[in-house]
Amino acid sequence: MYDLIFRVSYIVGLVIGSGIRVWYARRYRQKRASIFREEGFLVGLLASLWGIAILLPLLSTFTSWLDFADYQLPVWAGFAGIVVFAGALWLLWRSHADLGRNWSATAEIKESHRLVTGGVFRHIRHPMYAAHWLWGIGQALLIPNWIAGLSSLVIFIPLYLLRVPREERVMIEHFGDEYREYMKQTGRVLPRLR
Repeated sequence: MYDLIFRVSYIVGLVIGSGIRVWYARRYRQKRASIFREEGFLVGLLASLWGIAILLPLLSTFTSWLDFADYQLPVWAGFAGIVVFAGALWLLWRSHADLGRNWSATAEIKESHRLVTGGVFRHIRHPMYAAHWLWGIGQALLIPNWIAGLSSLVIFIPLYLLRVPREERVMIEHFGDEYREYMKQTGRVLPRLR
């Protein structure tokens, strides 16, 4: 019974998270195809695989194909997964809302781009990446399957390691000392403890 509750929670969260991303992509006319052109083949490939990583739990939930990779977790871990996943969704929404027109699917500076340091950006520089870390952890807790549960983290970790240094270089090139000072005041994906 609990397994069904946790899997349904993931699916509901998947729909909400996808809705957030689609709404902001349409609102600010973002096209994922530009990732290949702007970021390079490897990052584009990893970004494309993200779709597979979030859909594998659906395959695990609605078929028995991945049952061989199931593992057991205590019930409290599933409830923790709901809380973590809800935090991921809130942070994903809030970071899109705080960025507004400054959001881009690629590491690019637009003509009217400004450095956003308010809202969730007051505490962390990369709240969308923090949201994806939380998403991956929540997914692993909600979908106890070595393939479907861990797929988001397996895809996200190399994507994160490739993109964040490049994004920070772009921001330093454009905003210079203003961004360097911002880096000193904030954590990358966790709030900096003072």
